[in-house]
Amino acid sequence: MSILVVRAGLCSTVQDVGRLGYQHLGVPVNGPMDALAHGLANVLVGNTLECSSLEVTLQGPTLRFDSACLLAIAGADLGARLDGVPLPPGQAVRIEAGTVLDFGKRVHGARAYLAVQGGYRVPAVLGSRSTFRRGGLGGVQGRELVAGDRLALASSFRNAPRVQIPAALQVDPLSAGERPIRLLPGREWSAFSAEAQRALVDSVYRIGNDSERMGYRLAGAPLTLLAPLELLSEAVPFGTVQVPPSGQPIVLMADRQTTGGYPKIAHVASVDLPLLAQRLPGDSVRFALIDLDQAQALAVRQARLLEAIQG
Repeated sequence: MSILVVRAGLCSTVQDVGRLGYQHLGVPVNGPMDALAHGLANVLVGNTLECSSLEVTLQGPTLRFDSACLLAIAGADLGARLDGVPLPPGQAVRIEAGTVLDFGKRVHGARAYLAVQGGYRVPAVLGSRSTFRRGGLGGVQGRELVAGDRLALASSFRNAPRVQIPAALQVDPLSAGERPIRLLPGREWSAFSAEAQRALVDSVYRIGNDSERMGYRLAGAPLTLLAPLELLSEAVPFGTVQVPPSGQPIVLMADRQTTGGYPKIAHVASVDLPLLAQRLPGDSVRFALIDLDQAQALAVRQARLLEAIQG
């Protein structure tokens, strides 16, 4: 039971929840850029949230399924089609052997997640099937899919579970691009000038063309320190907003390095990381400040909703 990659597309990689527990050894976490869409795709086909999915970026591949399976797509709408029939995100479909999935014109978003019931049978490396392209770990030989690859599938004959995705977990594509990304003040927030603090939440930043899974480089009002600051490198989580000497902030993403030494002005609230992950180079982004209690309440609410529909 397998999938043949007929055409590679731009960049498609196998991802699961990430390579957890190895950051202190210099091994990045990796995992999906949009963890919510990854989780929803898996829930739609009856998988656990920890199962692997295929992260498809902007221009999707052409895939031929050599066996029947149950699949679903969540996240961006990249114009998916099954034998020419549109497949919108958010629904599970059982397909027969020989079915071809391809992608046409992008409608909205940057990354779609393709889940198959049972997940993809690729070797786990350090406890994860996530692809780390820079390190050549995980997924399919540590790289994006190329034409001729085959992805093995777990056999499954179950029907699609009846899943109703709550409105609170659905993202309106018309408003998502306008919503501000919520931030928590970082450890070095008070080391930045009042002008810099205001600029971060009052200005519009543009996502740079050199942005990718490691980090989003933002262009806009420079963020200045009150005084020069030398810091020891320390562990950095997904969503850390670092400010290098240029004053132009960098948001660390799923393939971030394990440690960083630039001042951390803020952190993206975990519930808004999916919104940021679905934005493209050239897109504008605004920020809004919230406190830790608010961020934790939002994260707990989202986690409980996911657990409820998984059950």
